[in-house]
Amino acid sequence: MRDLLVMLVIAAGAVAPAWAVDAAAAQELAKASGCLSCHAATEKVVGPAYVKVAEKYAGESDAAASIAQSIQYGSKGKWGRIPMPAHPSLSADDLKTLAEWILAAKP
Repeated sequence: MRDLLVMLVIAAGAVAPAWAVDAAAAQELAKASGCLSCHAATEKVVGPAYVKVAEKYAGESDAAASIAQSIQYGSKGKWGRIPMPAHPSLSADDLKTLAEWILAAKP
């Protein structure tokens, strides 16, 4: 199931480029999902700033899938000692929206 989700996110990312994300809707989704409790656009809070995440994954062909996977399953050790909690209730569309929105972050 996990591999299927990753493949769907990759395929969806190939259809809609990061600049096609509705930024206002994505920001509302991030707020509703609790993302903004630990992240901000340009400043480190608990987790990294979205611009730093976008910089780290810039140019990677599977960036959206990697970020979506980290959002869904959580991560540990990528950005320090504090783990990112999993968000398993988000749909594949929501994961894709958030990942593309993060990748579109500009300083």
